[in-house]
Amino acid sequence: MSQKTSPDRDADPAGPAPAELAFRVFNEIGIIHQLAATAFERVMPDGMTLAQFTVLNHFARLGGRRRPSDLARAFQVTKATMTSTLQRMEAKGLVVIVADETDGRGRLVEVSEAGRAMHRDCIARLGPKLAGIVAAVGVAPFADALEPLTALRTTLDRLRD
Repeated sequence: MSQKTSPDRDADPAGPAPAELAFRVFNEIGIIHQLAATAFERVMPDGMTLAQFTVLNHFARLGGRRRPSDLARAFQVTKATMTSTLQRMEAKGLVVIVADETDGRGRLVEVSEAGRAMHRDCIARLGPKLAGIVAAVGVAPFADALEPLTALRTTLDRLRD
């Protein structure tokens, strides 16, 4: 397979094969994730990690209480990794871990008010960086990308189990 230096040069009229197209899309998403994660970590309060923020963001999106094992499955990390993240967050007062009343050995995690405040602070700190990116790229590409990216995420989420 030849490398193309321009999207217009030597374009295959039929377009790339489905697997090649998917690889290119996921490759771009991976690079974007790495660049965004680095930018994110540069503006976060001291001690706040991307892993901790994603847990807070999960609760901000979905609310409620979750078992650590359910969070580990949602984030596709080991239970030990999630437990470590949650313990660090609990020590900072960002989450509350309580006994599961329906399972004596189980535990449930919920975000605390301090965790909700931290989430808001992180979003506020990201605001100028995100606004600058949108200003540089334009609103339309973001608006146009949202629906297909959401469809891709929901499909991958459905297929992972």
